[in-house]
Amino acid sequence: MAREVAVFRRRPLLFFCMAAAPLLCMSFFTTLMSDGLPTDLPTGLVDEDNTKISRTMARTLNAMQEVDITHAYRSVTEAREAMQRGEIYSFFYIPRGTTVEAVASWQPRVSFYTNDAYFVPGSMTMKDLKTASELTGLALTREVLRKRGATEDAVMDVLRPIEVDTHPLGNPTLNYAVYLNNMLLPGILILLTMLSAAYAIGMEWKLGTQREWYRLAGCSQTLALAGKLLPQTVLFTLMFWVMDVWFYGIEGYPCRCGAGAMLLLGFVTVLAAQAFAVFFMGVNIGQLRLSMCLCSLWGILSFSLAGFTYPVTAMAPGLRTLAWLFPLRHYYIIYVNRALNGYPLHYVLPHVLALATFLLLPLLVIRPYRRAILTGRYRA
Repeated sequence: MAREVAVFRRRPLLFFCMAAAPLLCMSFFTTLMSDGLPTDLPTGLVDEDNTKISRTMARTLNAMQEVDITHAYRSVTEAREAMQRGEIYSFFYIPRGTTVEAVASWQPRVSFYTNDAYFVPGSMTMKDLKTASELTGLALTREVLRKRGATEDAVMDVLRPIEVDTHPLGNPTLNYAVYLNNMLLPGILILLTMLSAAYAIGMEWKLGTQREWYRLAGCSQTLALAGKLLPQTVLFTLMFWVMDVWFYGIEGYPCRCGAGAMLLLGFVTVLAAQAFAVFFMGVNIGQLRLSMCLCSLWGILSFSLAGFTYPVTAMAPGLRTLAWLFPLRHYYIIYVNRALNGYPLHYVLPHVLALATFLLLPLLVIRPYRRAILTGRYRA
């Protein structure tokens, strides 16, 4: 362990990846999504009607949280070109004659266009543009019914025959940061943990010091690996705990299972990630580049197969099975069910056992380590 700590002093980049990089990522993502959702996204308006009703529609649209009408255009062509240049993410089109058709009950048509090449802002603005269109249509219908002598109760029965009472669970404020930050940052930490462990082990063969490392551990490959990785375990576990304190203590993210459960989950996740790194190095002993590529691939794939961007239940059967081999998948399920929903532990017991099973992976390759330490050579 003392030898490994001395390596940190000689290789500050390794210490940067284990301490400074996680802290920078935490600061970046929490600052980036400090408001929960993107707001005031630049939006254009094409108002060819230019009447009181069309201006009311524009004000209704501009009052939406995610939309900010920053540009007015004379034609759809101008708005489309501006959207292609990246000046706006969407635009709302009110054609000429909208007011006349509305007053005559001819069902006028308004249009909105979004740029889904930018998926998040495109989706957000589309939601608000659609809502504004529906609200405007309801307002016009209300005025027509009133002019025909309908009572207020009769008008509301037509406009809202069913009233929806929404109660979001787990994340009642619909804070985007609560959902994404609790997956992106653990995924980054898992990736850095695997890469740092593989790099530290593989450098022994690259520098030709694996026998010295082995002798210092009393000729025990188990003690050699434990001593090498224990300082990293402490640092990465500390990063997970700093993340938990930052999220649940400072940012106020919901945590219904208690801080102790999340702290323990972070520690076990670090051990699982290191176990994968030891396993990949054991399969490819002496091949630092290949082992780090495997760790990178495993870490990056976990973002897709964890299930927080695309549900695992909707994936192909083979991918659903493969998802069980990624620590981030189990971290995600445990976090959602325990921290967000507050379910008892037995709801996530299979995923807890899966994380614990990952800790046994080094046992599959512990013997090849001794042979490779004594006879193996570095292979680029």
